[in-house]
Amino acid sequence: MRVFISFEGSFEPFDVLAEDTVRAVKLMIKDYFHIPLSEDKQGKMYLQLMYAGAVLNDDWSLADIGISLGANLKCLVKKENKPTLYIYNAVTQKTMPIMGSIYLLGKKVSYLKTLITLRCGFPVSIFCLRTPQGREMYDCNTLIDYQTDIGTTLRLDVWDGWKEFLTGCLQGQKLKVQQYLSEEEPVLKYQKRVALYMAAFYGYIELTEWTLQQGARPNEAVGVHPYREWCHETYHPDTVKCPVHAAAETGQLLVLKAFINYNVLCLDCKNAVGQIPLMIALKHKHKDCVLYLVAKMWSMVSYSKISIPMRIYIKIKQWLLRAQHHILQRRHHNGTQVFRTRVGDFVMVDGFTQPKMTSKEWSKAGNKGIKSNVPKLPSCHEKTQSRKTSDPLTVPQQQQSVGSVKLPPIKETNEFSRLQECYSNNQKKKMATSRKNEVMTTNLYSAQVPLPSLATRGYSHPPFYYVTPKAARFLTSSLESFLEHSGKTARENAIYCLATASAFKEKRWLQQLEIAKTMAKKSIYNLTTEGPTSK
Repeated sequence: MRVFISFEGSFEPFDVLAEDTVRAVKLMIKDYFHIPLSEDKQGKMYLQLMYAGAVLNDDWSLADIGISLGANLKCLVKKENKPTLYIYNAVTQKTMPIMGSIYLLGKKVSYLKTLITLRCGFPVSIFCLRTPQGREMYDCNTLIDYQTDIGTTLRLDVWDGWKEFLTGCLQGQKLKVQQYLSEEEPVLKYQKRVALYMAAFYGYIELTEWTLQQGARPNEAVGVHPYREWCHETYHPDTVKCPVHAAAETGQLLVLKAFINYNVLCLDCKNAVGQIPLMIALKHKHKDCVLYLVAKMWSMVSYSKISIPMRIYIKIKQWLLRAQHHILQRRHHNGTQVFRTRVGDFVMVDGFTQPKMTSKEWSKAGNKGIKSNVPKLPSCHEKTQSRKTSDPLTVPQQQQSVGSVKLPPIKETNEFSRLQECYSNNQKKKMATSRKNEVMTTNLYSAQVPLPSLATRGYSHPPFYYVTPKAARFLTSSLESFLEHSGKTARENAIYCLATASAFKEKRWLQQLEIAKTMAKKSIYNLTTEGPTSK
């Protein structure tokens, strides 16, 4: 049969067979128009064939989807870009693609860490990047310095003993975060700032409230790990980012409201490039957050006799806090510089000390056990021993030797009733599984299946025919056989075929129904000719 292919303004006829697949037609089009298709590390170019508004799969045959004599098909050349780099996250154990051009390889490692932070929500100070050979990558070097090529998979490692803690932060599990907190006071404060940052990034309200109660502030920078506080020359610029900046980046409106109600200074908190939360929300196009922040920035703070604009109120409060901090510093420390690290604390210097960011688990990082606030009950053995020492005459002989107690034997039940009960339980399980799969399939494809409008006139229903028991048994066995070999029920297969046929939007509903019927017949034919498919 002859069909017509439109490609870049031209309209050419092609002689094809009804049994030909879409892949074979694409090869004919490629040879006829001399289309240069390619596939390399940066991406690939391929042909896309469309009919009646739907994209055709390569495995479909022309007859199955209703392509007949004189049909018009549209051909396009598509380009698909491949990720420039891949990042393997040691915490989630998932690989994250990083899109971009080849010029990304000329950027510094610090720039790549900024992109990763925007994707996974990790502060830049809690992880490092490693080459496939295990070599640590420092922020001041470029990716080309480490012989990084397109398609390279880098590894993201975190501080030793932090995997479980960060998993709790990613999932918003407050109890898990509490269990894996550090016992060192400086590290504990740093972990609370990290937990508040990640809770703001993902919008976990419960974890946000708990970290605020623990003393973490939304306008306080996450900073660096206490082990690296002496290496201030190599700080990443994003270490000054605060949890309020993370909430503005991801558009977490409820978290933003909680932060501003906690401290109004969050409105004027600036990041490394001097952007306040309003500018960050505008950059990432979070409309609700922008409207809320604008309303707050242009509001008035009212007192009994005077009303002050919010901007002036923030400036006055910042000036008072700076003056108070300066007075306290001079009173207690005589104007000397104060460091949070002390003599005897561990100091980590790049390239000289043993690395502490290898993503070791909590138990392998030297921690003794898991913290828990739940009181433990005394064991039965200890309770019995205490009774023996207090008053041995009150303890009966049966309690002293529990193993000597003999229980009466269980009476055997009827074998037939037991088998009948097992059979009924198995039937209930099968029915429940089938009903669950049917509901899932219906919910998945029902929104895609177009149905005709309800008829307003009353039509008589078709007459019901009597089905013999033999025919009923044959029909039941056929449906069970289809479920066994195809992995889905006949109803699920019908819904799938209708959903696939609904992609042909330029066809009428009855024509889409015919395509669905053809595809359903083809699926049954494939089962009878090719045998059962592997589940």
